[in-house]
Amino acid sequence: MNSEKLCFKKVKNECLKFIKSQETKKEKFKNKERMLKSFLIPICFWIENKTNHKKPFLIGLAGGQGTGKTTTSSILKIILEKYFHLNVFKISIDDFYKTRKERVLLSKKIHPMLLTRGVPGTHDINMMLNFFKKIQSKKFNSLQLPNFNKAIDDRFAKKYWYNIKKRPDVIIFEGWCVGAKPEKKSTLNKAINSMEKKKDQKKIWRKYVNQQLKLKYNDLYSQLNCLIYLKAKNFSLLQKWRLKQENKLWLKSKKTSKHKIMNKEDVISFMQTYQRITENMFRKMTKHASILVNLGSDHQIKSIRYK
Repeated sequence: MNSEKLCFKKVKNECLKFIKSQETKKEKFKNKERMLKSFLIPICFWIENKTNHKKPFLIGLAGGQGTGKTTTSSILKIILEKYFHLNVFKISIDDFYKTRKERVLLSKKIHPMLLTRGVPGTHDINMMLNFFKKIQSKKFNSLQLPNFNKAIDDRFAKKYWYNIKKRPDVIIFEGWCVGAKPEKKSTLNKAINSMEKKKDQKKIWRKYVNQQLKLKYNDLYSQLNCLIYLKAKNFSLLQKWRLKQENKLWLKSKKTSKHKIMNKEDVISFMQTYQRITENMFRKMTKHASILVNLGSDHQIKSIRYK
């Protein structure tokens, strides 16, 4: 029995248990065993081969809304820990969103659209840079990192934050705009959807966001050892998947007035703030990604390309 078959045998139950926890009565994952055997286990062998126990191996995992970043990164974590015995820490760029109070101030100072979490400029970039610096330090001791609650659009209380007490072998840093590149100034001139036409007529918002990608976000992403990109066929497909994702969040959350779960119109509107960078990533990530994961319209992994 070869190594990949042995790995599948060892991680199968735990991986399938996790996948089941992500399903609903109406939405079931298809071809689970094939996804593990043909794609995710080989990716883990590739990662393990790159790790260096002297410092953490930093993995960026990106993909548009609803592509399955959280599910994919969670399964990779299970395999890397259970079979390869690596210490893996997984966190989302979403956990580093500025607080709602900070975004209110940003929206008043720069542009009203910056109240909406998502785009570069709405994260606490200094906190992320400090995280990367401390986690790679030889003198690493412990670190506390934020945990963002999307249902209330703000951070959890500090008692629910992540506590890292031992330096990880592998860090999976996932998020829709992880690794994103800035656009050329010329392409910023044309509005790409109704939201930009209506709310960003002077191009202040899109220019500010693009400038963020040029500066500190570029410094952050340049520290990644590799980038895994989950590529969907087009933006309209992402909208469809994101609606399903929101429905899952609704089913799992307590339906109280405090929970800001979005309806269909909210999701379509919300995703327009993501569209510009997402479509730029469609074009550029095929060149820059270390591992390109091509997704079909049925949400299944169709192929993988290693750089």
